[in-house]
Amino acid sequence: MDKIKVLSPTAILGYGFPVESFERGLDRKPDVIAVDGGSTDPGPYYLGSGLSFTDRNAVKRDLHLMIEAGQKLNIPVLVGTAGGSGASAHLNWCLDIVKEIINEEGFKLKIATIGAEIDREEVKNRLREGKLSPLYPAEEVNEEEIDRATRIVGQMGIEPIIEALKGGADLILAGRAYDPTVFAAYPILKGFERGLALHMGKILECASIAADPGSGSDCMLGILGQDHFILEPLNPERRCTVTSVSAHTLYEKSNPYKLYGPGGVIDLTETEFEQIDERRVKVTGSKFIPDEDYTIKLEGAKLVGYRTISIAGTRDPIMIRQIDDILKEVKRIVNESFSEDREKYNIYFRVYGKNGVMGKLEPVQEITAHELGIVIEVIADTQKRANSICSFTRSTLLHYGYPGRVATAGNLAFPYSPSDIKAGEVYEFNLHHLVQVDDPLEYFPVRFMTEDTIPEDGRLT
Repeated sequence: MDKIKVLSPTAILGYGFPVESFERGLDRKPDVIAVDGGSTDPGPYYLGSGLSFTDRNAVKRDLHLMIEAGQKLNIPVLVGTAGGSGASAHLNWCLDIVKEIINEEGFKLKIATIGAEIDREEVKNRLREGKLSPLYPAEEVNEEEIDRATRIVGQMGIEPIIEALKGGADLILAGRAYDPTVFAAYPILKGFERGLALHMGKILECASIAADPGSGSDCMLGILGQDHFILEPLNPERRCTVTSVSAHTLYEKSNPYKLYGPGGVIDLTETEFEQIDERRVKVTGSKFIPDEDYTIKLEGAKLVGYRTISIAGTRDPIMIRQIDDILKEVKRIVNESFSEDREKYNIYFRVYGKNGVMGKLEPVQEITAHELGIVIEVIADTQKRANSICSFTRSTLLHYGYPGRVATAGNLAFPYSPSDIKAGEVYEFNLHHLVQVDDPLEYFPVRFMTEDTIPEDGRLT
């Protein structure tokens, strides 16, 4: 086998892709179809709550097309970070969708699921053994903080996925996985260079985002040879360029020459990009350097409270000129009114048109906007308290008598009724750590099943 073709339909399962692009990819006779199913980008809520940030119907649509194509071409279909965050609840959710597709279409599949959720007691054992270390900007963690995590997942490398492939799986649903692994595992199993395979996977996990114009909802084909790989977008309106591909190589990296992952690092110091025609780019020179100790990244999320928000706007230039002083005084009034509960809530203001995006990092200090959008956010220990504090803050700001005010009515415009939105549970990441392991497979159990042996309720755990 002198080359392997990997088809990446979309940047995240559920983001969709044009059927025409997908069919062009299938016409190229790929050896594997792979897709990344999740990310930490949408924040800690989804890991903490066990819910997916992608829509079920959208995921089902994408999966149905992929499974059908895999059956037609007799090639494996791989999904990484199933359900968005890759914990057991997310994996179960994705398996339930697969079961529904199978029941509707009558597909005959050998399915492999790979768990990635890790018990808190095991993480505490690793801490006691001195095998847990923080990843910047995280700090050292203690056992109490580990216990606060509602869910903890490990980011698997290629090894569990290779085990599933060796077992003859037609469809692999992996829990939390290092993004490039579902694209790189099959080529590495077949003997291709690990650094090139992982680098190609790093590009393919975002599908056509690495093209010009870029899109996370369109297909990309990767062709891996013995000493290079080639990237080709499958929509004729897009093209890969040296700039688009090399720029995407820098995506989500703190070091332009090193890409760290489970078990080692992709060394890009000798990587070269070549434009081989108008729409394709060839990449050479990427290498994999194994670590002395095999480590995987842990991700954990904890519940920190409950959120209520209110969205408002103002077009009063008098108010806009002194908005910082007004918000500071409104917060003082609220805190004084609820002094007995002061440790049980926090108030945040996000001012769009001033520094709503960058916050304290915003370099432009002068307000030039003719109107401002103001988001009042309260996080409290209970939803009831968050509701109360947000309501009081909103009404205080609405009728606050700032210097120079002309109007006697409210000074805010509310686009929604009710004006206060109960947003529910709030989570934050509390584990962003490396754990040293003796075996890359030890936290990632591979389980095989067929369409007839999927648990009746679709549940693995």
